[in-house]
Amino acid sequence: MSHSAQIKIPATYMRGGTSKGVFFKLGDLPERCQQPGAPRDRLLLRVIGSPDPYGAQIDGMGGATSSTSKAVILSKSERPDHDVDYRFGQVGIDKAFVDWSGNCGNLTAAVGSFAISNGLIDRSRIPQNGVCVVRIWQTQIQKTIIAHVPITDGAVQETGDFELDGVTFPAAEVQVEFLDPADDGDEGGSMFPTGNLVDDLDVPGIGTLKATMINAGIPTVFINAAEIGCTGTELREAINTDPVALARFETIRAYGALRMGLIKDLSEAGQRQHTPKVAFVAPPADYTASSGKAITASEIDLNVRALSMGKLHHAMMGTCAVAIATAAAVPGTLVNLAAGGGDRTAVRFGHPSGTLRVGAEATLEGGQWVVKKAIMSRSARVLMSGFVHLPGDAF
Repeated sequence: MSHSAQIKIPATYMRGGTSKGVFFKLGDLPERCQQPGAPRDRLLLRVIGSPDPYGAQIDGMGGATSSTSKAVILSKSERPDHDVDYRFGQVGIDKAFVDWSGNCGNLTAAVGSFAISNGLIDRSRIPQNGVCVVRIWQTQIQKTIIAHVPITDGAVQETGDFELDGVTFPAAEVQVEFLDPADDGDEGGSMFPTGNLVDDLDVPGIGTLKATMINAGIPTVFINAAEIGCTGTELREAINTDPVALARFETIRAYGALRMGLIKDLSEAGQRQHTPKVAFVAPPADYTASSGKAITASEIDLNVRALSMGKLHHAMMGTCAVAIATAAAVPGTLVNLAAGGGDRTAVRFGHPSGTLRVGAEATLEGGQWVVKKAIMSRSARVLMSGFVHLPGDAF
C-alpha cells in the first residue's frame, strides 16, 4: 500500500490577545503555497486539522473554536513605510474552506512580535531596551496597523503584569493602533455602507430590527439585545447550546451581509463565515463573567456580545472591538446609544470574559463620518516554535 511521507514546515504557535494561531513566514511555505489559491488553502486546512466532522480538530493544531482555528502568513512588506505584510486566514472547523475576507485583531497583537523575532524587521530599528514600532500592512483589508512591542535586552518582552480578561495569565502589554479603520475599499464603500447610522433591517421569519451596519475593523452588524430577546449579559453557553438562537443569528448575519453589499445573493453567506460579524448591544448591567468575576454596571459603559464563525465569542474579537470603538464614537449609532449617547472618545464594554477599554475619535468631514485611529491594548506570547508536520500529498 503506497503512502506519502510527512514533510515539515517551520512554524510558530502563538497567542495574540484572546486568540491562538499558527504563524508562518511566507518564504518557508512550499513554493506552490506561496501564492493565494487552492494549494495554500489545503495546506492550512491540514495543518489546523480541518474539515473535521467531529468538530474537534484532533488531527491538527486547531482548538475547535473560531478563536483557535487560525493561520497567519507574514513577509517583509512590499509597500514603502511598512515593515511587514500580514495575511490572515480564518480556517473552517467542520467545512473545507479558509476565509480570507477579513482580519483578526487579536492575532494582530502577535504580528509585531513574530516579525521582530523572525528577522522581518531591520535590526537597526530594534532598540536594546524600550519599544519597537512595527508598521504592518494588512493585505486583505488594505489597512495600516501599528504595533508597539516592548523590547528588553534586544529581544521581544513577552512576560509582564498586563492583565487581559479572557486570558488566564498576565503578560507584556502590546498597544495596537488601527489607522483609518473604516473600510473605504471595494466592499461597502464608506464607514456606513447603507448611508445610515441606523437602518431597519428586514429579516424574514424574525422581523424588522434596528441595525447599525459599519465597516470599521471588520464589517459588523450591531443590533439591540432586547429586540431579539436577549439581555446583553449572556455567556457563551447560553447561546452556543441553543441551536434555534444560533440559526437566528446566522439568518440576521446573512441578511446584514446582503444589505451591506458584501454578498450579492444569500447563498454566498455560507462561504463567507468570517464576515460580517453580528453583535448585540445593551446598556450597562451587572453580570458574572465566565471566570466568576463580578462585573458591575458602574464599571462599564455598555454590554456587547458578538458571534464569530457561527458561535458566540468567549470574549471579544479584536477587529470587532475596533468596530465597537468606532461606532461608539459616532453619536446616534446603536452602540453609542447603548453607552448613553453623546460625544465619546473611548468606551469600556462588558463581554463574556470581563471588560475591555477601546478608544476612537470620530469627526464629520464633508457630511461623512471619519475615524483616523482606533486603539486598544492586547498581549502576545509564543507558545511553541519549531515545525508543523503534515502528509506531503495533503496539498
